[in-house]
Amino acid sequence: MNHKVNEIQISYREKIGTLKSSSIKSSSQAAELIYKNWDKNTIGLHETFKILLLNNSNKVKGIYPLSTGSITGTLVDIRILFAIVLKTLSVGVLLTHNHPSYKLEPSEADKRLTEKIKQAAQLLDVAVLDHIIITPDGNYYSFADNGIL
Repeated sequence: MNHKVNEIQISYREKIGTLKSSSIKSSSQAAELIYKNWDKNTIGLHETFKILLLNNSNKVKGIYPLSTGSITGTLVDIRILFAIVLKTLSVGVLLTHNHPSYKLEPSEADKRLTEKIKQAAQLLDVAVLDHIIITPDGNYYSFADNGIL
């Protein structure tokens, strides 16, 4: 019988010091940062779901593109989302995805996914600060501002 198993190694390296990044203080500031860091060649092509990883001061540690889908949707694996959050020692997360259709209102699927992520985050003491939908022209919808987070 073989008793060998894989050794697990976890590492995290910052290229840009988090202390030099700005704190997220509002949905408009978050949306502006998200839009500036989105590939303008694909924002109107297909949906992409990303997470902004935050430290305890709401400073951005980084943006992680979690999934890329079709014109009308993308699948999010919550296990991978929280693997990234935990690996980066983030205490807060801001969810975001784009709507190539320019429609700002969240779908029922968007609302269900957000609630599911929020419930899982509570178990891990991770704050879900907002879920922002961005459109190709830079407009945005904030779940927090609209009282549905």
